[in-house]
Amino acid sequence: MDEWIADLHEAKTRHYRELLATGDIPLRPGVKRLITEALGEGVRLAIATTSAFPNAIALLEETLNPHWFEVIAAGDIVPHKKPAPDIYNYVLEKLGLTANDCVAIEDSRQGLLAARAMGLTTIITVNNYTKNEDFLGASLVINHLGEPDLSCEAIAGTALNSGYVSLDLLRYIHQISTGVI
Repeated sequence: MDEWIADLHEAKTRHYRELLATGDIPLRPGVKRLITEALGEGVRLAIATTSAFPNAIALLEETLNPHWFEVIAAGDIVPHKKPAPDIYNYVLEKLGLTANDCVAIEDSRQGLLAARAMGLTTIITVNNYTKNEDFLGASLVINHLGEPDLSCEAIAGTALNSGYVSLDLLRYIHQISTGVI
């Protein structure tokens, strides 16, 4: 049984990489724009995923740049996967930051639970698989990050003035969440 599971995972990984290579797995609206904006302002970036490390790197190499991220924490580097907060604890430790220094952007209830367990301000971008999950505790729930010419929809939380998530909006939400304003 263990061998069958390993073979299945290997086949899934191979198929995922083939899809990436064809461009059939695009970034969601606003991802590259927001990352570029953050980099331009010197914001430190990290990834905290329970996906396999090779898959995370493959996605970054096809769509962004792995070197934009100070920490890429993926796979089984921690004892427990989300909803346990282990992966966020690992990232914060590597960055030398506290939860009050950061904002997490997640797409699932499992991710929300992990981020909130560490005390992180959390924004949710739902997808077709997670759109009906319970996101109580998220500071903002949206359908995607949006673009200047493609507004996102606020499902719950802070109202969007510009129609898309910007660094200024993330700072504002973080200040509300941490009680600064």
